[in-house]
Amino acid sequence: MIERYSTPEMDRIWSNANRYKMWLKVELAVCQAWTEAGRIPREANETIREKAGFSEDRIREIEADVNHDVIAFVTAVAEKVGQEGRFIHLGLTSSDVIDTATSLLLREALDVVLSCLGDLLDTVLLQAEKYRHLRCIGRTHGVHAEPTTLGLKMLNWYDQLRRDLKRIQEARHSACVGKISGAVGTYAHCPPEIEKRVCEILGLNPAPVSTQIIQRDIHAEVLTSMAILGGTVERIALEIRHLQRTEVLEAAEPFSSKQKGSSAMPHKRNPILSERLCGMARLLRGYANVALENIALWHERDISHSSTERVIWPDSFHITQYMLETLARLIRNLDVYEENIGKNLELTKGLIFSQRVLLTLVEKGLEREKAYELVQRKAMQSWMQGSDFRDLCKNDPAIADVIGTDLLESLFDVGYYLRYVDKIFDRFTESKEWDNHKIREF
Repeated sequence: MIERYSTPEMDRIWSNANRYKMWLKVELAVCQAWTEAGRIPREANETIREKAGFSEDRIREIEADVNHDVIAFVTAVAEKVGQEGRFIHLGLTSSDVIDTATSLLLREALDVVLSCLGDLLDTVLLQAEKYRHLRCIGRTHGVHAEPTTLGLKMLNWYDQLRRDLKRIQEARHSACVGKISGAVGTYAHCPPEIEKRVCEILGLNPAPVSTQIIQRDIHAEVLTSMAILGGTVERIALEIRHLQRTEVLEAAEPFSSKQKGSSAMPHKRNPILSERLCGMARLLRGYANVALENIALWHERDISHSSTERVIWPDSFHITQYMLETLARLIRNLDVYEENIGKNLELTKGLIFSQRVLLTLVEKGLEREKAYELVQRKAMQSWMQGSDFRDLCKNDPAIADVIGTDLLESLFDVGYYLRYVDKIFDRFTESKEWDNHKIREF
């Protein structure tokens, strides 16, 4: 993981020390279960719990000889325990430890992601409320369409992030699964009761059926959920990039007093954070694809997934946390240029009201095709000549005589398009989800 984008929480979670800590946690839970079942003497288990530990250096030293990380770990722990160390790893295969411990790591990492996502939700919701009634132009195909509000744009982001939250929560639930079922999942040397008790101790659900491993569709669900979340972040970042374009300039990323935009052009103020987030979303999608490839393994397992997971897990979680924290900071400090927003709303000289004129002509009795032809002709004239669309309609008897001057004038009212904005916001303020994401002051 590139150090610049690493975070202390994820550094700790995905460190070798924490990985070994989770392995030891699983081994100790198994010893406890065996003790309760009468297979390991209680005195021996007390000694194991008292003395069990590991030295990373010693694990590396042993692994250099045996070329097997779990054997090196178990040997190093047994050395510290002494004679009673013979009971460690009783009836287990390596993946019993690795996969169950991975579930513990994923749970830790997903809790960090959920916390960051909750903070982002609060940030977006607060800004949506702030700009609830700030009128701006809505665009489709990059072209001016009809009026909306900046707050409504942000509320749409919030709603999508809520769906991401639900997906991550569901993926966390799926990932909280353990298996202590042996080399091919038959419990040949370790009965299902031991697995059940181990999972109870660790706060996991036993896998209903497994091979030597926990099946990788469970893990793929985690990464695909994070990749979709990355797509949401990218969507928001891409919108900010567009809004910061020179020709638009309705909003811009924060830019510090000492910040430089270009080594060559002092005037440059580039949306580098948003561009970075868009690039990172591509990485998440790539990692998700690897997780999907890991689903299909030979027979009861092979090891082709293992090498990739050593990369995709820490990197994906580092990137996801960085993206969420960066986007929250960006939105919290977003520069909004209300004057430019107002100018852009008027940029097309009234063309954004064309549908109201069309619908009114239809309501007055014109056939739709005829009405469309009349309005489109004036719209194209406005485009080509830069003329005011309202004036063109007023001066065309085929339109003005049908609608009437006063009614025609009233059609060019931005407020008409925004009369339901509060109703849309009410769907969120009145919903149960609102209680889970109270707006917090910064």
